Amino acid sequence: MSLKKLSITNVDVRGKRVLMRVDFNVPMKDGKCTNPQRIASAIPTIKLVLDKGAKSVVLMSHMGRPDGQPNMKYSLQQIVKDVEKELGKPITFLKDCVGPEVEAACKDPTPGTVFLLENLRFHVEEEGKGLDATGNKVKADSAKVEEFSKSLTALGDIYVNDAFGTAHRAHASMVGCKLPQRAAGLLLNKELEYFAKALESPTRPFLAILGGAKVTDKIQLINNMLDKVDELIIGGGMAFTFLKVLNNMKIGKSLFDEAGAKTVPQIMEKAKAKGVKVHLPFDFITGDKFAEDANVGSATIESGIEDNLMGLDCGPTSSNEFADVISRAKTIIWNGPAGVFEWSNFANGTKAVMDAVVAATSKGAITIIGGGDTATCCAKWNTESKSRAARRQSSTWRVSAFRRLSQVLPLPPSKLNTFFLVNYPAQSQFFVP
Repeated sequence: MSLKKLSITNVDVRGKRVLMRVDFNVPMKDGKCTNPQRIASAIPTIKLVLDKGAKSVVLMSHMGRPDGQPNMKYSLQQIVKDVEKELGKPITFLKDCVGPEVEAACKDPTPGTVFLLENLRFHVEEEGKGLDATGNKVKADSAKVEEFSKSLTALGDIYVNDAFGTAHRAHASMVGCKLPQRAAGLLLNKELEYFAKALESPTRPFLAILGGAKVTDKIQLINNMLDKVDELIIGGGMAFTFLKVLNNMKIGKSLFDEAGAKTVPQIMEKAKAKGVKVHLPFDFITGDKFAEDANVGSATIESGIEDNLMGLDCGPTSSNEFADVISRAKTIIWNGPAGVFEWSNFANGTKAVMDAVVAATSKGAITIIGGGDTATCCAKWNTESKSRAARRQSSTWRVSAFRRLSQVLPLPPSKLNTFFLVNYPAQSQFFVP
């Protein structure tokens, strides 16, 4: 299977303004970037177009979930120095991403200029929905979405998508830029080809390790993974939803996804029908609050978690079992930590999973690691170079789930043919125009 697209390497960009969608949704703490990996991943494409004589590069990205409202906590101005450090040259930050002033700045820039636009998601038109000033849900007006897209389109002559982490999202910056020349960046092409090969014919046993807060966020992924994998580890916050439904476990203040709980029986029924062995944690590290200085305790399924406590990590016995499961896998897909790994008291479960994945990889397993949090785990424990493929884009899981990659599809193919993802339903119109 091939997912190759027209690469920017094959496009003449001399004298052209290149509008590039990147994924600079990096983790932040106290206004500082704690892991610049996503920035670093985009640099080769940026340098390439500059070396090929592009007049300018206009970088656009989102950060966090500001829900369509300006929020300086998520301003991309915070990472200007990080981008400049990785790129090795000054960049120009623009305080908005659309509008007359932005269009004027990008219209006829000094050759070699690199612009960084403000957070796309400060406008409700980017995602098509958000919250108003009072916190009520709002839907973007279609005419304003079109106006937003046109303003973005005016900023470049060539559109480049190098944001694999957002390639599954039908957002304005992904599908609304109607420039006649579109191409894939180096990172996007590399990621698509790697995952296509890894998922087409995986070496077995094939294991998926899924964390995260809500079952509903990953229901499609879980369902499609059950068609592919031999074993499935479910950890993180969403494990408590499964445990409450399946074991009537007392979970205290732990995360519980009420909507996702309704799907748990169907998920387990499908797993049984497909012969997939599902592993859930059975002992836990607890805290009396969601904070680094929380008082630490322990619990099991049998004891339950007291009403004033919450589960923040899996316990040592569960970690050991997960390590055994990982040790026998030959293909591993991992998305989502086992606990609140940012805090040392609740990081042991995730560290144990990481160590087991690294060990399995060193023995020949093919490992795909996806998701911003999981990538941060790699950086935290310096294991990025120890995995055969420590993939750092959250859309790994979208490819695995065979969801439509909204902005990948319109990119011209590198060969004159039409591509499909494995088992992607034909009625979903997964075509390259």
